[in-house]
Amino acid sequence: MEQIRQVIKQMINVSENELNDFLSQAIIKNFKRQEIISRPDTIPNEIFFINKGLIRVLITDNKGIEHTIHFALENQFIADYSHFIQKQPSIYSLQTLEETQVVILPRKTIEWGYQNLTAGQKMGRLIAEYYFIYQDDRIKNLYVRTPKQRYDSITDVFPNIHNRVPQHMIASYLGITPIHLSRLKKAEIEKL
Repeated sequence: MEQIRQVIKQMINVSENELNDFLSQAIIKNFKRQEIISRPDTIPNEIFFINKGLIRVLITDNKGIEHTIHFALENQFIADYSHFIQKQPSIYSLQTLEETQVVILPRKTIEWGYQNLTAGQKMGRLIAEYYFIYQDDRIKNLYVRTPKQRYDSITDVFPNIHNRVPQHMIASYLGITPIHLSRLKKAEIEKL
């Protein structure tokens, strides 16, 4: 649990006793590659912190086509936050793309943290603000930036993503076809 300890300490001032009490309620779990760890139509009751691995957030449209919404890497929190907060059934799936180890923070642990950690409310706010800014940037990027600009900046958001994720998922995240992604990659190689 050392990684999550360090991330929380970077976010808020917290005593070792508070942190120990908070994390004593967390669960470490390992998942195999391609496992669905959170499903649509269920109320998400946990937040995941990624120790090792990679998680894809996806949505399936009314035609049955999967769309990649987000990737989450090591040292990041991930959940269907809006549905977690609203206690409503999720519309997203969370899928591991590699062997993944997470720290699971059940709802009761999160609520305990809000009430008992001196800066628990601040931690929740900072995570929510990060999530909001990421989503806001994502929407702006889809409408304001060209596919080439989105392609050029994906490694800023997700370092080494091209070596960890299938190209069709990257294309889906960028909002382009795999063929268009191939053209962008080819043009990039030709510039070198």
